[in-house]
Amino acid sequence: MKVVKAIRGMNDLLPEDAVIWQYLEQKIRQLTANYGYQEIRTPTLEKTALFNRSIGEATDIVEKEMYTFLDRNDESLTLRPEGTAGVVRAGIENGLLYNQQQRLWYLVDLFRYERPQKGRYRNFHQFGIEIFGLNGPDVDAEVIMLSARLWKMLGIDEDLTLHLNSLGSSTSRLAYKKVLVDYFKQNLSQLDEDSLRRLESNPLRILDSKNPQMKALIDTAPKFSEHLDEESKLHFQQLQEILDEVGISYQLNEKLVRGLDYYNRTVFEWMTDSLGAQGTVCGGGRYDGLVEELGGKPTPGIGFGMGLERVILMLKNKGINNKLTTPVDVYLMNKGLNEQKRVFVVAEALRNAIPQLKLLTHCGGGNLKKQFKRADNSGAKWALIVSESESLQIKPLRENTEQFELSIDDSIHWLQTQLN
Repeated sequence: MKVVKAIRGMNDLLPEDAVIWQYLEQKIRQLTANYGYQEIRTPTLEKTALFNRSIGEATDIVEKEMYTFLDRNDESLTLRPEGTAGVVRAGIENGLLYNQQQRLWYLVDLFRYERPQKGRYRNFHQFGIEIFGLNGPDVDAEVIMLSARLWKMLGIDEDLTLHLNSLGSSTSRLAYKKVLVDYFKQNLSQLDEDSLRRLESNPLRILDSKNPQMKALIDTAPKFSEHLDEESKLHFQQLQEILDEVGISYQLNEKLVRGLDYYNRTVFEWMTDSLGAQGTVCGGGRYDGLVEELGGKPTPGIGFGMGLERVILMLKNKGINNKLTTPVDVYLMNKGLNEQKRVFVVAEALRNAIPQLKLLTHCGGGNLKKQFKRADNSGAKWALIVSESESLQIKPLRENTEQFELSIDDSIHWLQTQLN
């Protein structure tokens, strides 16, 4: 019978890799708690209209990458391709946004039909934060500072560079689009196929083209900074002043536009050279019109999304995964079948007395030689042997010391001492 394999680009997370994922997720939970953010969880499946309206029908995600299908009621549904739209929908539907301030975070699965490559898959995972009800440059700075602190916590801060830009208000952005379209129309022969397609629908994305043959054309294009409205200029200047004051370095990048239609004013990306072509690890910005676009009252918003797979690759490049093995503390064995029932009594007594103890109980029978082999393979520090007597025999597995015997109470005390 033919073996059923995983869908291309949708990978299994095996136990050997789970440790580093747990490490990253623990750091994220610690970070968001320290900043006073609250977790939100939204459905994996949403109505397709949610993403068409929020992301923009002319974006690559909506045009080419969404997993969309009709359900049994002929309603169009989509596996979420990004996190923000679902959070905004949940906020509107549950009354979390109007005249309120919310600082939210999430860990989600996302789905995009694109070519799988290093650090990019069709089913991937993202950490994101979303803030609602605050429109000043101070909260923009907090979002960036939060992400910068995570890099320090993970020990990868020196491998990342912050790129910063402002897209201005919706009015100034629209005016700049017209100027940009006029410029590119004067140079149609130099545009590649993707840029020609984007010219009318999403011309800002041309600035983000990775085609080296278009570099000179893009470098001489009209600058966004020359078309910013005065309020956005002041907002952006004040953001830079805060970042300068707290010592976060950045590069101004006028080609940075982000891939989704809902962004305005501040946009940013954290980039690295350590992952090849997939250089963006985290990106976000302001989306002050999105809540209203999805049917809510006008509410300012800002957030970011961070691809966990890419962060995991960076951690592995640093060798952090090699330091995260978490073997059990104790492998509990028995001298014979007569002691099998008593093994579980002892195991539960040890767990009750020492909640932090990581204990693996031997199952499946076998002589002591076989049990010692499994104990050694488990990575445990000590083997504890249950026998007919009331005491336990303790064999250190990672030190060249002799086996010794203690009562159960003394064994508990000894283990507590060793683990503290």
